[in-house]
Amino acid sequence: MRFTEFDLNDTLQEAVGAMGYEEMTPIQAQAIPLGLSRRDIVGCAPTGTGKTLAFLLPALQHLLESPSKTKKPRILVLEPTRELAIQVDKEAQKLTASTSLRSVAVYGGAGMRQQTESLRNGVDIVAATPGRLMDHMRRRNVDLSAVEILVLDEADRMLDMGFVPDIIWIIERLPRERQTMLFSATMPPAIAALALRFQHNPETITLNQDRPPEAIEQAIYAVPKHLKTGLLIAMLGQMDVDSMLIFTQTKQAADVLARQLSDADIRAACLHGDFSQQERLAALEGFRSGKYRVLVATNVAARGLDVEGITHVVNYDVPEQPEDYIHRIGRTARADAAGDAITLVTLDEERLIYRIEHLLGRKIKRRRLPGFNYDVPTPSWARPSAQALMERATRSQSLAERWRSMR
Repeated sequence: MRFTEFDLNDTLQEAVGAMGYEEMTPIQAQAIPLGLSRRDIVGCAPTGTGKTLAFLLPALQHLLESPSKTKKPRILVLEPTRELAIQVDKEAQKLTASTSLRSVAVYGGAGMRQQTESLRNGVDIVAATPGRLMDHMRRRNVDLSAVEILVLDEADRMLDMGFVPDIIWIIERLPRERQTMLFSATMPPAIAALALRFQHNPETITLNQDRPPEAIEQAIYAVPKHLKTGLLIAMLGQMDVDSMLIFTQTKQAADVLARQLSDADIRAACLHGDFSQQERLAALEGFRSGKYRVLVATNVAARGLDVEGITHVVNYDVPEQPEDYIHRIGRTARADAAGDAITLVTLDEERLIYRIEHLLGRKIKRRRLPGFNYDVPTPSWARPSAQALMERATRSQSLAERWRSMR
């Protein structure tokens, strides 16, 4: 389906065209008609499938069809991270550029004054993180009594980050008569319970949340732990990489790897929770603009990251949860573009790969990088004890047998 098939406001239709959108993604094709008919929605779809436009277009269409003189917000979008709140605000601004509608992003890590001024002067759309929004509500900087549409975006990530009590506190202070749209990449029981509690007879949309896009070429490179960084640098030298997003398991690992890449004359930036808002924005904008070829990030920092043109995603560390593998590699191949997902695997991480392959229902291709020396001896500090080697061999054999039995 094309966006032109919907009877959208002319200004919205022109904005969508100017932003380069023509054909809808599956979540957009199913969610937009329901949103336009003012239905409550539970949308479960992988990251990178266009959920932002799926809820913004029907919400903005309602505001343009039913103008109001109130200066109070009529659309509230709750997001787990400041980056997502900023992205939704930017998207809303692009869509409403030729209208009188105004939006603001409300998030922590930035000064209160400018946000307070915007809220008190009057806005139609608020994209907010829960904690900072609660601060403004308690200080009476914002009156949410006119909210007609509530969006809970990336709901599973808000659950992971412990925001559910805050969300409940906020929702209990909103008008009961409203449209509520909830979007999530997965649907754990706690999120299903939240939908049941705060939505009225919602329509449920579920789209292959446990399968990455087919356009992603997945590969595993087995490598000793002490050679991971060397192999990554060799890949960047051999492969046609426009922009690469690399995931590490910890903030410390992200810092070290970004520094090692920079020392190898690779334009790299880092993104994790210890950075200030100004530093985070600088890293993101530098990555988007091409100033940095590589962005090294942790899971929480990069969840929901919306950067077009990422050609490669690398799991420098294998994620502990198989679902996180799906979310991570979904950062590439956006809007059905091609993309590569590379996972560097040590012997200790093989058990995690079996779990990922079980979720995918198939094995991931094993590859080796031509010309790379995998036989560099392990430094003495990195050598495991004899007992650790025996435990590793036993565990690997057991997992391999389990995988064969599942097939």
